[in-house]
Amino acid sequence: MLFLQIIFSLVLLISLLIFIKIFKMRRGRAKAEAELSQIKIEKLKNFGSVKSLSFLPLIDYYTDDPDLATEDGVSYLVKADDKTILFDAGYNKNGEDPSPLLRNMKKLGHKPAEIDMIFLSHRHRDHVGGTAAESRNEFTLSAGPVKMKKIPVFTPSEIKPAQNHPDLPVTIVKEPLIIDKGIVSIGAYPRSLFLIGYTTEHSLAVNVKGKGIVLIIGCGHQGIHAIIERAKQIFDEPIYAVIGGLHFPVNGGRMMVGPLNMQNLVGVDRNPFRGITEKDVNSAIALLKSLNPAIVALSPHDSSDWALDKFRDAFGERYRDIKVGVEIKI
Repeated sequence: MLFLQIIFSLVLLISLLIFIKIFKMRRGRAKAEAELSQIKIEKLKNFGSVKSLSFLPLIDYYTDDPDLATEDGVSYLVKADDKTILFDAGYNKNGEDPSPLLRNMKKLGHKPAEIDMIFLSHRHRDHVGGTAAESRNEFTLSAGPVKMKKIPVFTPSEIKPAQNHPDLPVTIVKEPLIIDKGIVSIGAYPRSLFLIGYTTEHSLAVNVKGKGIVLIIGCGHQGIHAIIERAKQIFDEPIYAVIGGLHFPVNGGRMMVGPLNMQNLVGVDRNPFRGITEKDVNSAIALLKSLNPAIVALSPHDSSDWALDKFRDAFGERYRDIKVGVEIKI
């Protein structure tokens, strides 16, 4: 009898917690819609282009090189002509110094001092350098001091550099913003997610001369349809490539607790019993096919191997695997 009472109490408690989360998610959804309505979206003109673009994964889930570290986080080194952009700061789950990010940079022949700007897609632990950094509304490249130039940081929500970093100037991006010649933030897009809560994310767009827009995405919590819609609203140029995370932990994921796919619950703004499905993956593939991009590359940090295979099969020779140390040249 006591055992049944304990089970009943646990079920009741879990049900209550789910109800509270759903209530907060729905309330946050109204807030997100209100915030979206205040973001001014206009066609961008005369924002320039770059002649060359390269994309080097510094942190992600897979690599072919055993000497390089992997994590279920993200950091990419983006080179657009003479500008070097650090896109996100990885996870550093164990709080190491030097971090996996810095160790990989060194092995790949790069230094933090060569970075010209930092672009933080959103303020989640696997993108800002760890749980401790996230809890303090900070970002960090490592647990120890990092020698860097005083470079600009672009983020869609309030954040500051960790105390062991230089006092870097932070720009909070709301509306689409021209960062440099041919380099653009497509603007903030808020969503209210189950478990995680209110999340604001932006994506990087680079206009490559004679080719078009290359979209580089952190987690894609905005949803790929919203990202593409925003890109069409602000660019006349065609979308040439879509690279990065789209959050499709379908039929597996990187955060399994027994049979429970926690990653599927984390990244949705639906009730927990209506997570991300095969239908969502197929819809995303259909959308991207309609754009006829030259390159599609899906990050494995937040998408399952099943989803990677679906994208690989759908796009064939146009598909690129995102692996630490493997450069994608546009």
